[in-house]
Amino acid sequence: MSKTIVFCEHTGGQVRRASLEAIGAATGAGSEVVALLTGEGAAAAAATATGAAKAICLTGPAEYSADAVATAAAEVTKAEGANAFIAASTYRGKDLCPRVAAHLDVTPFADCVEFTAAGDSFHVKRPWLAGKALATLGSTGTIVATTRLNVFTPADGGAPAETAEHAITAEPKAVVTSIEAKAGAKLDVKEAPVVVSGGRGLQEADKFQIVEDLAAAFGNAAVGASRAIVDLGWRPHGEQVGQTGKTVSPQLYIAVGISGAIQHLAGMRTSGTIVAINKDADAPIFKVADYGIVGDAFEILPALTEAVKAIKAQS
Repeated sequence: MSKTIVFCEHTGGQVRRASLEAIGAATGAGSEVVALLTGEGAAAAAATATGAAKAICLTGPAEYSADAVATAAAEVTKAEGANAFIAASTYRGKDLCPRVAAHLDVTPFADCVEFTAAGDSFHVKRPWLAGKALATLGSTGTIVATTRLNVFTPADGGAPAETAEHAITAEPKAVVTSIEAKAGAKLDVKEAPVVVSGGRGLQEADKFQIVEDLAAAFGNAAVGASRAIVDLGWRPHGEQVGQTGKTVSPQLYIAVGISGAIQHLAGMRTSGTIVAINKDADAPIFKVADYGIVGDAFEILPALTEAVKAIKAQS
């Protein structure tokens, strides 16, 4: 049976959903999972790594260091005889995985949307050529990969049956001493189950309010934007969806006034359900949309917002 090390991020004593999805990716492929945690509160959070057979907590400096943790993670991967090392495609996961891959002398695979196991080896599937194709990749060595958020189902199961420790012995070259959340921080587009994005069809910055109103009506939605909107300074770069922004895979993606240039499609075409709203019936966005509405967004969105509010009020 194959074995996978899954790096688990945690907050407030709980393993983050993104990491539970990564565990789900491995268990879904029939692999035994060893959860790897580090930092303050790792021991307590280990109990919430559902689906993992075992948990290993890294001990050492209180500050997080990607290079020092990567060295320890590679040591654990070798010691456990694991066939794969996986982390969620978060900022920390994307920072850590290439470093682990360098220690293991393998190629890292980013933003994977599927894992399959054949005996003791893995194959992964990830978007290729700006999302125009899906490539199936394998490795003769250990697979090191990040999982795209909101693609995999978090694993079922109980807490790890065993918890162990592994010391971080490498001298850190750089450390993260603190993380501060922005005041009034909004739900990140990468992790939101619903994303409502606006494009240049909204005409001006003040009219973006209809997008915010619809996102607020859902209650669990994030606001996204096309590159054109961000370049104009209407929205912050943190909301940009696309090849030069963030890659998202929400359950529902609503594109408002977005034509659908390939750079934007590369960041959202793996979404569960795509709804496009555009006055141009020939807009490329309709080619990838599951549902398309040809019409004026300033008439459609207020009506859609009221409908969502009415449904939420009944539930």
